[in-house]
Amino acid sequence: MSSELVAATATQRYNVDEPRWDQSKFLGRLRYFMAITDPLKAFASRQTLQDSKRLLELYRQGREPAGTGVADLQRAQAFYGSAFHPDTGQLQTLPGRMCANAWGGTMLCGAMMLWYRSTGAAVFWQWANQSFNALVNYTNRNALDPLSKKDLLVAYTSAVTGALAVTVGLKNYLEKRAFAPLLQRFVPLVAVAVANAINIPLTRQK
Repeated sequence: MSSELVAATATQRYNVDEPRWDQSKFLGRLRYFMAITDPLKAFASRQTLQDSKRLLELYRQGREPAGTGVADLQRAQAFYGSAFHPDTGQLQTLPGRMCANAWGGTMLCGAMMLWYRSTGAAVFWQWANQSFNALVNYTNRNALDPLSKKDLLVAYTSAVTGALAVTVGLKNYLEKRAFAPLLQRFVPLVAVAVANAINIPLTRQK
């Protein structure tokens, strides 16, 4: 490598608008999404998130605080990516952030596995789970070409209807045939899979 190229590389400013890892490689994409979906980032304070956004804005303008290093910028990138919408730059609601998905999804899955015997409880938790999924999908929607309210309503009601139909139908089917309770515990899994097969294509069609 020539000395001129070395000098140019050394003086090149870090690009905060590009992921720090090579997105053409699987490992690079994996590390990027691990950084912005880190469940611990769900506990970041609003001040930390706003400071991260502000640092990136100042850096783009060439007015970053003295002593700002690449590590500071990468940390700000990770916090910004975990909480702000990539299209609008708006702070996302906490339950809808991908970094909070592990917490919400785990609690809801646990509830569905625990309270599956009562039809009323099974219906409630399936509705709660699909409402949570709808919030996550809406929060992370394509804001540059958004779905209409009608399309969102169709996606939500279709997913809820599918989940409830499978929950009630499969639960009654297994109960009437005196299958072991162990098999009945898999009813929520089937219901969620069916609902997601309906919901995701409808909400991510654009």
